[in-house]
Amino acid sequence: MAQFEENYEKLRSQFEQILTDYLASFTVEPQVLSESFRYSLENGGKRIRPVLMLASAQMFGGKVSDVAGLSVALEMIHTYSLIHDDLPAMDNDDFRRGKPSSHKQFGEGQAILAGDALLNQAYQLLFEGCRKGRTYLNAACFIAKNAGADGMVAGQAADLYYQGKEANADIYDFIVRNKTAKMIESAVAAPAFVYDADGNILSLITGFGKNLGILFQLTDDMLDVSGDFEKLGKTVGKDAKENKISAVSVYGTEKSIEMADRACEQCLEMLSQLPYECSFFEDFTRFVRNRDK
Repeated sequence: MAQFEENYEKLRSQFEQILTDYLASFTVEPQVLSESFRYSLENGGKRIRPVLMLASAQMFGGKVSDVAGLSVALEMIHTYSLIHDDLPAMDNDDFRRGKPSSHKQFGEGQAILAGDALLNQAYQLLFEGCRKGRTYLNAACFIAKNAGADGMVAGQAADLYYQGKEANADIYDFIVRNKTAKMIESAVAAPAFVYDADGNILSLITGFGKNLGILFQLTDDMLDVSGDFEKLGKTVGKDAKENKISAVSVYGTEKSIEMADRACEQCLEMLSQLPYECSFFEDFTRFVRNRDK
């Protein structure tokens, strides 16, 4: 795993430079909006989604620069969702990535506006990328669809609606596929659109992204029970305390472990069918399955 960690850090560092370069020319007023916008975006964590996107571009034989704008847009969308997710009206979490959540730092109103600014700036980046042609337009549409009412927002709405209510496996599956998996799909599959991959490749890479997203959420749910705040950087035990639907509440710990193992196997099976060098994604899949943070 040492080689994987080295490769991951290299990609993460490349994205950080891309983001730094972008923000160097980005100005906004008033100052409080600029500060709240940057506060969460620059407190980056693991940068999982942009790292996956950059790795996917390389897997398809492209360059990191080909998807630089898309990667920043995707991370902005993800960051806005975290800011809103932490709000008292949603998950009500005081910490994110080991620091006070945006609404604790700037107040609820400014946190909402910071999220709005990030989302709209992300779409501006996607629109600008469409000038490069049809394949970038297709990639932008794919990301936008997965982020909205056909994806992440739908999953978040269901997650909020069923909090404290009795839920079944179908509801949990809907939430996970939309709230988590759709944006992981965007990360790994957007480059496939950029490079105009055929239908079979698109099916395999989106299927991999879906199962990777499911695996990520399953492990996240289990870590909410057994994880450590110092490692996770966020409050532990909130799912049970707030009667939120999770893999553990629906299936129990033992079944959740079995499901995570199966999702891991499905990821690796789909990667084995791709005609590319997929070792980074294989290692990443195993990392997610065994992660403790």
